[in-house]
Amino acid sequence: MTYQCPLCHQPLSQKERTFSCDKNHQFDLAKEGYVNLMPAHHKRSKDPGDNKEMMQARRRFLEGGHYDPMRQAVAKLCTQYLAQSTPTLLDIGCGEGYYTNEVALQLINKPQEEPGSRQEIAQTYGLDISKVAIKYAAKRYDSCSFSVASSHRLPFSDKSLGAVLRIYAPCKAEELHRTIVDDGVVITVTPAGRHLYQLRDEIYDGVRMHDETAEKIAGFELSHQEQLNYMMDLTGSEAFDLLQMTPFAWKATEQFKQQLMASEQFKCEADFMLRVYRKV
Repeated sequence: MTYQCPLCHQPLSQKERTFSCDKNHQFDLAKEGYVNLMPAHHKRSKDPGDNKEMMQARRRFLEGGHYDPMRQAVAKLCTQYLAQSTPTLLDIGCGEGYYTNEVALQLINKPQEEPGSRQEIAQTYGLDISKVAIKYAAKRYDSCSFSVASSHRLPFSDKSLGAVLRIYAPCKAEELHRTIVDDGVVITVTPAGRHLYQLRDEIYDGVRMHDETAEKIAGFELSHQEQLNYMMDLTGSEAFDLLQMTPFAWKATEQFKQQLMASEQFKCEADFMLRVYRKV
């Protein structure tokens, strides 16, 4: 177990359904199977993260398979780059676990490098500040360990993670450098230039391309980059759920929302940039 106490930063050990540290700070495993490592004084609001409506819209859209090509590409990168010495991966901002579970399954089923060789069993963790999302993820997927926690205060021990996956999620470079093993990796997914262009074109006057400049992460160097672009054929309700998943929903007029819901088909571009950063 690689969890550490969010209060005193000592290692946490698990006994039955309780995690505790040497200073006797205790965190109980919820009935759904997750642990809440988000102290009240670390919260900026009573219920941080996506609300139930946003989560349900995202869940419906993702279960339609529209982002599955990206999910498969991410899982492939994770199995390819995860440090063999520490086969432990954290998905930051994991939401309902859609990507986390797929990564976990592919890591578990990854063939051994050599016949007869001993390979450690991979561990996959999911973390999000949204208790609603984590509760759903833990209840549905038993291939991962889920926690409610801040991405800016990772509740993991120093050099305990072989890889960190960040799909649109923020995290401090210092925390990544602290928790990732030497030669470990950060795998990121960000919008490429034309991501959701058709949707944005209906909302904004003069759509700008997303900036494709590679992020600089202190203590890491970019070692791989690939772009994934494809067109999605959506129903009106699927397009509306997609809108609800994005910040664009705040800018969309009620007229456009009704128009989107009533449409029989809406074609929209998915355009992702996948990058791998190695710790130096």
